[in-house]
Amino acid sequence: MLKQRIITAAWLAPLVLVGLFGLDGGAFALFTALMVLLATWEWSNLAGVSVTAQRAQLVAVMAALMLIMWLTGAATSIWPLWLSAVGWLVNLYWVTRYPAAGGQWQATGRRLAMGLWVLLPCWVGFNVLRDVGMAWLLFVLLLVWCADIGAYFVGRNWGKRKLAPQVSPGKSWEGVFGGLAATTILAMLFALWLPLGLAGAIALILITAVVTLASVLGDLLESMLKRHRNIKDSSQLLPGHGGVLDRIDSLTAAIPLFALFYVEVLVEVFARVPPL
Repeated sequence: MLKQRIITAAWLAPLVLVGLFGLDGGAFALFTALMVLLATWEWSNLAGVSVTAQRAQLVAVMAALMLIMWLTGAATSIWPLWLSAVGWLVNLYWVTRYPAAGGQWQATGRRLAMGLWVLLPCWVGFNVLRDVGMAWLLFVLLLVWCADIGAYFVGRNWGKRKLAPQVSPGKSWEGVFGGLAATTILAMLFALWLPLGLAGAIALILITAVVTLASVLGDLLESMLKRHRNIKDSSQLLPGHGGVLDRIDSLTAAIPLFALFYVEVLVEVFARVPPL
C-alpha cells in the first residue's frame, strides 16, 4: 500500500501543481472542472446511485451546468459562493445532528442536491481565486494542508475529547486546535510576506480561523456520507489514496468560503489600510 501511495503521489502531485499554477483562463477552468466531474462521479455513489449508466448521466448533467455557468459568466460570480455558505450551514446542522437528523438528507435525491451546493461552488471558488491571484489560491491550499498536519500531530499525541464520534471517531477537539494553531501561523507569515498591514493581518487571521473550521466540516461531511453508505473510500480512482473526494473533501468547503470572504471582506480591508 505504501509503495502504491508513493507511485500515485509521484505522478499526481506534479500534474496538480501544473494544472493549478501553470494554467489560467479557460484552461484552468477546464482542469478544475475535470477534478470536480471526477468528484461528481464519486458523489453519485455516495448519494446511493450505483448503476454506471445513471452515474455517467449525472456527470453529464454536471458538465452541462458548468458549461452554462462558464458561458453566462456565473463561473466567476459571487452568488454561487453565497449558495455554498448557506449550504454549508445546512451541512453543519446535519453533521452535528448525525444520526438523529439523517432522515432529512438520506434520500438519494437530497444527497444529489447536496452535491450541487458542495461541488459547483467549489469550482467557482477555484476560478475566482485564480483570477484574483495565484498567491491566494496557494494560501488556501496551504491552509488546508497545514490544518490537516497540525490536527494530525496534535490529535495523535494529545487528542482525548472526541469531536464527532458518531461521524469520525478518530478526530478530536485537540486536533482541531492544533490545526487552528498551524493555520494561524500560516496567516501571520502571509501577512508579513505580502505585506497586508495590521488591519489586513487581523482580518486574514480571523477569516483563516473560520475557513479552517469549515475545512474540518468538509472532511466530516464526506465521512458522514461514507459511513451512511458503509464504504471506506469514495472510489479507487487514485490507487493507494482512495478517490478524488477523499483528497479534496476539505477544499470543497474551504475554497468557496475563502473566495467569498476575499471578495466581500479582504479586498475592502486591503484597499483602505496601507501596508506596514
